[in-house]
Amino acid sequence: MKENSFVSADDIRSAFSAAMSRMYREEVPAYGTLMELVARVNGETLSADSAWKERLEATDSLDRISEERHGAIRLGTPAELSMMRRVFAVMGMYPVGYYDLSTAGVPVHSTAFRPVGDAALKRNPFRVFTSLLRLDLIADEALRAEAEAILKARRIFTPGAMELTGQAEREGGLDKAGAERFVAEVIETFRWHDRANVSADMYQRLHDAHRLIADVVSFKGPHINHLTPRTLDIDQVQALMPEYGIAPKAVVEGPPTRKCPILLRQTSFKALEEPVSFRGADGGWKAGSHTARFGEIEQRGIALTPKGRGLYDRLLDESRKIVRPAADGSNAGEYGAALAQVFEAFPDHWAEIRAAGLGYFSYSLTEKGRQAKMSVCLAERGRRDLDSLIADGLVQFDPIVYEDFLPVSAAGIFQSNLGDGAQQDFVASPNQKRFETDLGVAVLNEFDHYAGIEQASIEDCLQALTAAVAAE
Repeated sequence: MKENSFVSADDIRSAFSAAMSRMYREEVPAYGTLMELVARVNGETLSADSAWKERLEATDSLDRISEERHGAIRLGTPAELSMMRRVFAVMGMYPVGYYDLSTAGVPVHSTAFRPVGDAALKRNPFRVFTSLLRLDLIADEALRAEAEAILKARRIFTPGAMELTGQAEREGGLDKAGAERFVAEVIETFRWHDRANVSADMYQRLHDAHRLIADVVSFKGPHINHLTPRTLDIDQVQALMPEYGIAPKAVVEGPPTRKCPILLRQTSFKALEEPVSFRGADGGWKAGSHTARFGEIEQRGIALTPKGRGLYDRLLDESRKIVRPAADGSNAGEYGAALAQVFEAFPDHWAEIRAAGLGYFSYSLTEKGRQAKMSVCLAERGRRDLDSLIADGLVQFDPIVYEDFLPVSAAGIFQSNLGDGAQQDFVASPNQKRFETDLGVAVLNEFDHYAGIEQASIEDCLQALTAAVAAE
């Protein structure tokens, strides 16, 4: 088969993201309401800030916002994780970052599967935050062994999905018919099933160990538990959610409101209580319920350097020493005030963030830079001193969007939607080496990746200026 007959990974990812959105809208009607709200807020935000809209258009970043989603799933075994990695690779999605959520009382460790190239992100930035259950953190040895046996017996991928993934690996891609079948087969892995794999008694034992353990072990597959659109103003979405009949969580996770957004802010609405049938001793089914799936919205800011991330983590820790947000939201106002006060120490101007080396930026020539006739002296100075080219109005910079996640925020979202008593004491035990062994590859280091994007943009600017000099 000729390579040019293959459907691109970007197109497969886009088709899958659209199929996921359609399925989730049918399963969780409030998701459709949420999408209407986010579209309204994004439109109003851009109408009120024409300069921001122009920069998004100039950097080819505007169209991606309405397409942007991230999903989240929880897997039970290393074999499921390894196969999921292969499936996502067909869509051009690769594991970025390692997240240990045991530090916040959630017995999983995770990565984010996403596109990594600039063109791929602009085409469709679909991400799936993927967690693997830490059975080793279940203290009850008997329960741990039973949970392991239940998970080992299930098959979360259809035979067709496994066959087509293998075909794509062997042949280097899928043709149009194969790609359409692949999307249809893989979407079944993420579908909600209202019949549990366990009895009501076993479900309760798992639930008592941790609600998330029950969610992973008790069902046929890793149903998508939220699908998150991106907003440009999360505070406005939060304020308008009640108007749309949606009750938001009390605290927006992540940094406070800022003129120059950093990293990631997230809010959500309460998880659905959904009817579930449990296996009965007589072979029949017993009616019950399960709470796991919820709605979530995110606002993305600039990716921070290790120095910037260190400052963020320190300030977040300081704010939580002043006021730790209660799971029931009862001290949301006090926490928000403490967060805003402490984060005054983080610069809130793009030039200051750049000068302090706190964030990653993409550099490009201004119109003056593209038009100007450069002297050799200026070009050589630019090779040594990017700041001079910026000061002379020849080079401009835009923040690089943070494409990844925050473990404390993820844990906060999990806990607020799994119930007030969901947090339990698990010993912090990051084990990236074990996770990568189960995954089958090393995860991409997000800092190295952002630094590479920034450096490539600098080199493109200098190369263009050098070419301009050579043409004189």
